Amino acid sequence: MKRSLIALVFAASTIPALTGLVVAKDETPKDVLRPGSVSRADGLKAWKRIEAVVTHPRCANCHVDAKAIPIWTPAGETKPRVHGMNVHGGVSRIGAEKLVCSTCHVTSTQPNDAAPAPPHAGIDWQLAPVDFIWFGKSGAEICAQMKDPKRNGGRDAAGLIAHLRHDASQSGFIPRAWAPGEGRSKPPGTFEGHVKDVAMWGAAGQPCPN
Repeated sequence: MKRSLIALVFAASTIPALTGLVVAKDETPKDVLRPGSVSRADGLKAWKRIEAVVTHPRCANCHVDAKAIPIWTPAGETKPRVHGMNVHGGVSRIGAEKLVCSTCHVTSTQPNDAAPAPPHAGIDWQLAPVDFIWFGKSGAEICAQMKDPKRNGGRDAAGLIAHLRHDASQSGFIPRAWAPGEGRSKPPGTFEGHVKDVAMWGAAGQPCPN
């Protein structure tokens, strides 16, 4: 049983109200590659593609620090800024203290509508746990965090892939980064390509750039 890592953009699972945490069982997926079957050089190349995804605003904007203020990149804009309407995720990370995130970002498995309609997912909208800060971090810093079980929900390399598949099974945040609704930017590549890159990175020993 492990805490679930949100993403985007690279994670996310349902959390009980007022806790900001979830316990979920991640089963080893078929995507896992044999350790050592990918070279360090190819693993670093895979990481660069992963980095391009997790640092994209679609993924990083909700991976914020303990201040719990989400970041916003409105449709048609390229620079992230503080979320409008004085939105605050609170200690709960779901906005339970003031205005629950799902008030606007409704829970639905239906396709996202075009901007400016708020995007949604099949699980309750929320900020990533505070340990999983991506916004404003370098690729090397995120790499170190993602491979550290103390800061990634207790996951090894296979567990990270299981997290991606588990989130996708719930129509969660991660695959929806590539289907955010017309008018919104998307991370590079595809969800399936991202899973493949995470598998390659894991098989190479999760190398990080210097």
